[in-house]
Amino acid sequence: MPKLAKADRNTSDAHLTVRVWDVVVRVFHWSLVASFAVAWLTRHSSEDVHHLAGYAAAVLVVIRVIWGVIGSHYARFTQFTRTPRTVLNYLRDIITGREARYLGHNPAGGAMIVALLVAMIATALTGWLMTTDQFWGVDWMARVHERIADLLLILVLVHLAGVVLASFRHRENLVTSMFTGRKRSAAPGDVE
Repeated sequence: MPKLAKADRNTSDAHLTVRVWDVVVRVFHWSLVASFAVAWLTRHSSEDVHHLAGYAAAVLVVIRVIWGVIGSHYARFTQFTRTPRTVLNYLRDIITGREARYLGHNPAGGAMIVALLVAMIATALTGWLMTTDQFWGVDWMARVHERIADLLLILVLVHLAGVVLASFRHRENLVTSMFTGRKRSAAPGDVE
């Protein structure tokens, strides 16, 4: 059972914010957005730029995985990864409009982060394999790389939809919080 955030502020202090996303998480996030966008946009035009963007994405994911183990509280995988049952229950609560607000990542968001990281590393790995002697010019490897990249784009779009929905439902701009690192302080019923 998730720990409920402490309700130590009265309703007149609802404008107070707390630091949630550290600088490593924020720089990682926007750098990965940029590297994926560049890789996607150059997939048929500039091979060198496409490769550099893919390598940058791979390095970023490795850094994020390390930070997910040793980083700040809300950056750690142990803080935001949940059981499949918890994720499914949270998705059910979204459908019924009863989902709790989480100060960090909600269960669906945590699952999406894991899916995005896995898909990003699979895309980078298959892209790199296509540059090796064994897979250079191998059509099926190119198709696998493209399908994983397509899946990654779909995951990104679902992620964006989730951000918009959560921002609307909980009345907070999650995009802004990923720039500033700050979110509205926990209120009664919020999950820390």
